Amino acid sequence: MTKRYDSSRQWYAIHTYSGYEEKVAESIRQRAESLDMGDKIFQVLVPKEKMIEIKNGKRRVVEKRIFQGYVLVEMKLYEDAWYIVRNTPNVTGFVGTGTEPTPVEADEIAKILKRMGRDEPKHKFDYRVGEVVNIVDGPFKGFDGAINEIDAQKGKLKVLVNMFGRETPVELDGLQVKRV
Repeated sequence: MTKRYDSSRQWYAIHTYSGYEEKVAESIRQRAESLDMGDKIFQVLVPKEKMIEIKNGKRRVVEKRIFQGYVLVEMKLYEDAWYIVRNTPNVTGFVGTGTEPTPVEADEIAKILKRMGRDEPKHKFDYRVGEVVNIVDGPFKGFDGAINEIDAQKGKLKVLVNMFGRETPVELDGLQVKRV
């Protein structure tokens, strides 16, 4: 068995069974604490971002996993720390080439952390471009139109409304429309 040893503090991606990300993260935290590995295993993250979901005309903020089936661990790659993480229930292995875990690039981690720290949640619509909707609020109330564009960042929809024999784009909030 080769000795795995890297004294630098780096992030590694761990592959888990989908749906078990939180359990794996908590298990790694508990095992690191109970086995006094705080100097080798530092942080365990399940990358998530806040999104605004609109369902049945109700708006709510939900957290969605960015990467299904992955957990990020900041650690020093010593044999004992590597063993603890690798043998955590529901972990299928480290992401890397061959048998050696490959650290996640620092700029990639920075992007993920920035995405996780986003204060403004994205909107999640259960509509698709081309779908016909009815406008239920605002000056165009009662009109039907086809969705032309979805801006999840702003929570806006661009709907093409037929007025005077011509299609006119109208920008609406996601709560101003409903399915026909």
